[in-house]
Amino acid sequence: MKILITGASGLLGINLAQETMHAHEITGVDRGKLVHAPFPILKADLLAPGAVDSVIETARPDWVINCAALANLEECENNPELAHRLNTDMPAQLAKACKSHGIAYVHISTDAVFDGTSIAFYKEEDEPNPLSLYSKTKLEGERAVFAEDPNAIITRVNFYGWSLTGRRSLAEFFFHNLTHNKSMSGFTDVKFCPMLVNDTARTLVKMLQKGLNGLYHLVGPQAMSKYQFGVEIARKFGLRDGEISPKSINTSSLNARRSNNLCLSINKISTDLGQVLPEFSTGLNEFYTQYQQGYPQKIHSYQ
Repeated sequence: MKILITGASGLLGINLAQETMHAHEITGVDRGKLVHAPFPILKADLLAPGAVDSVIETARPDWVINCAALANLEECENNPELAHRLNTDMPAQLAKACKSHGIAYVHISTDAVFDGTSIAFYKEEDEPNPLSLYSKTKLEGERAVFAEDPNAIITRVNFYGWSLTGRRSLAEFFFHNLTHNKSMSGFTDVKFCPMLVNDTARTLVKMLQKGLNGLYHLVGPQAMSKYQFGVEIARKFGLRDGEISPKSINTSSLNARRSNNLCLSINKISTDLGQVLPEFSTGLNEFYTQYQQGYPQKIHSYQ
């Protein structure tokens, strides 16, 4: 299939392209960070007038997977207009263009749309209550996408992996500090369900191949605290987990409000795909193997 990936230089975008470029015809959309990518790149600012329609007309894809977003929570608080344009308006424009051209559309949302007050795993039908500007604009983006294209796929995700800059994922944060003998903290009272980004990418393609549509939670099957996640990274790489200090998010200096419970139920997607999603240990093993095989350096070379 011909797949157009927006936000191709981001953590999900670059790994999605890596996972799919041998089996499918990939075109990435990027504003200029990717120079040596092993797949075609359309250089475009999707916020520019007419840019969305122009990119769709040029690429003529069968599928569009929108990975573009302003995902830095603090930056969203400081620049609400840009957050709204990137996380709400632009995804809706893509949905409208895809619907008019008969293109299957996937929009990437976030587990952060919930306020975290529940002690249970959140299901797709549970009512969101976003706390930060980032999560508010992402929820508005979900609703705007479905308003334009009711047959779109929207996935709420949480992933980690190797990125273009080496600083985009929580796993890289822990790895970078641990390998440079820097002490850091991990939140003990924020729980989430991390998934290796490559598993996220592979699952997205399976969803498209199966012709699914609607809202899905796409995260790992195992819940853990951010602190425990850091400890798991340290132990896998043979690094000192004692360098990670347990900390409460209530004592942090972060400006944007965070949910304490980001755990999502994956029963719907597992049922509709007819398969069990990969365990956390499986993803962590692959993350480590990628490091051993020079995968991060390969990704970095695309800049």
